Amino acid sequence: MESPIAVHSRSLPLEDRLLHKLPFAARFDDVDRRITHWMACYGLTLMRVALGIIFFWFGALKLVPGLSPAEDLVRNTIFFVDPDQFQPILAVWEMAIGLGLISGLFMRVTLLLLFLQMPGTALPIFITPEAVFTYFPFGLTIEGQYIVKNLALITAAIVLGSTVRGGRIVAQT
Repeated sequence: MESPIAVHSRSLPLEDRLLHKLPFAARFDDVDRRITHWMACYGLTLMRVALGIIFFWFGALKLVPGLSPAEDLVRNTIFFVDPDQFQPILAVWEMAIGLGLISGLFMRVTLLLLFLQMPGTALPIFITPEAVFTYFPFGLTIEGQYIVKNLALITAAIVLGSTVRGGRIVAQT
């Protein structure tokens, strides 16, 4: 009959099984638990504030003509409204998202504004693909990379959205 320790160790991920064989495994495990606990305590807040800084900063750049690297992309994509009127509206919209994320207040409204804004960021893929791709569908221009990075922003917003009813990350003890 197998020992319970052997059965338990087989259920661990390969990384943990290998780490447990190291001579300093107990010390490593202690440090790893502390770091993981710190990440669980502060990770969501740090992600929310960092995402807020990104939105606020990118929005503020749009308020100054010629300062935002996305200005031409917006001008060439939003052809159904006057870009001179739309640019400041988009800037304030993004800054409002940023302030909501930084403060942590009105998260439902903030995330709604974020998710309503995101489809517009993908428009250049369809309207001006030559500005997005050097070689379709894999080679991306700087503008294309700017757009694709929004996948990380959307995913971060989904994670933050999971907390509006009190959800949290809990570290294993």
